[in-house]
Amino acid sequence: MADNELILLDLWDSPFAMRVRIALDEKGIPFKSKEQDLEEKSPLLLQMNPIHKQVPVLIHNGKPISESLIVVQYIDEVWYNRSPLLPSDPYQRASMRFWADYVDKKVYNTGKKIICGIGEEVEIAKHELIAILKTLEGELGENHFFAGHTFGYVDVSLIPFYSWFYLYEKLGKFSIELECPKLVNWAKRCMEKECVSKNLPDELKVHDHIVELKNTGKYK
Repeated sequence: MADNELILLDLWDSPFAMRVRIALDEKGIPFKSKEQDLEEKSPLLLQMNPIHKQVPVLIHNGKPISESLIVVQYIDEVWYNRSPLLPSDPYQRASMRFWADYVDKKVYNTGKKIICGIGEEVEIAKHELIAILKTLEGELGENHFFAGHTFGYVDVSLIPFYSWFYLYEKLGKFSIELECPKLVNWAKRCMEKECVSKNLPDELKVHDHIVELKNTGKYK
């Protein structure tokens, strides 16, 4: 590998991989994306992430970093002089990490219940997701972004799921914009940033792809 070469083991519809792409593009760091097939995992993926065998994996000078929030923190630490994603104040950094961890533990797994659930399970998951998003909306408050006026770590953590909102809404039969209008306005502000808009796939494409995986028993 060339010095400072960056390779991202990627997947177009993965909100976790999107985080890494957004962080790299926000900082203007060139990288090579290698799309992965999680049904037939490549030898490179198995070599670079033998524990979880999942994307994303960032390979920097031949060394792998995995788990999306850890990767984003690594990017911010290595290239901190370029559009910092985390604040310098230790308390504020801890707070941002808390909310990113909240997103990590709550949003995807609850959304998965909507996708995979049946009948009442979907209704329960829908209300659970709405409560989670309202909590995040409360933390956002009247700010433009979660750190105030600056796009940062929590925004990077949450915004990829905006491309999945339509999927959740169609399967759960509800409107996130009606339930959490301020959060949707925040998402639209994020989409004005090129690093976000270029890395979030079309919501209809995500919907059709995940529904097809679900119907064929491949969504896990």
